[in-house]
Amino acid sequence: MKTNEATHGSDENRVSAAEKARARKVYGMLEREYPDARPALNFGSPFELLVATILSAQCTDARVNMVTPGLFRKYTSPASFVSADPEELERDVKSTGFYRQKAKALISSSRSLVENFGGEVPHTMEELLTLDGVGRKTANVLLGNAFGIPGIAVDTHVSRLAQRLGFSEENAPEKIEHDLSLLFPRDRWTELCHLLMAHGRRICVARIPKCELCAVSGLCPSAFKFTALRKSKQKKGM
Repeated sequence: MKTNEATHGSDENRVSAAEKARARKVYGMLEREYPDARPALNFGSPFELLVATILSAQCTDARVNMVTPGLFRKYTSPASFVSADPEELERDVKSTGFYRQKAKALISSSRSLVENFGGEVPHTMEELLTLDGVGRKTANVLLGNAFGIPGIAVDTHVSRLAQRLGFSEENAPEKIEHDLSLLFPRDRWTELCHLLMAHGRRICVARIPKCELCAVSGLCPSAFKFTALRKSKQKKGM
């Protein structure tokens, strides 16, 4: 049986030099377009980022950033979340949506940190995935932004742009993560996500992207289609 590293290397050989060159050009253009791209969630420690990322599920980062300052003043450590009254915690995070599940996940993951990791957030994918409320996306957010370990966090923006830019034809986040890992050097994975998220929020929006304002439209296989669609809607007065 091949190891994961061997399999990755075999897959990488199937990615053409032209595809990698286009990916590098797109990365460079986005880097110039968004020189200050950074995580959208505010945090001061790995644990605060864990809490904020759990709360961000099905919620805007802006809303999470409104909730977390008061939350972190009230609950200052994993132990304080473990001892929290569940109903009170639900009220504290209610505005982020799905508050019952999120409160439960915060208490459960905090308990795991206290009981299994000495109250500290672990910094391996395998260990992070044992925490309630943590999937690969959240784990990669933590690895890349809290510990400086490269990771590709596939959220809705990264997924949408990977497909539109022709970097992946997949729908499953893990497969998109894999495809991106073949195109971009490991040391750029975390920054790549910041750039794609920034571009997805400002220009390559979900419904009809603003291709006429896009810095990478000349390298995007979807640009012609969306430009034609936008012109058609404008012509119809929509």
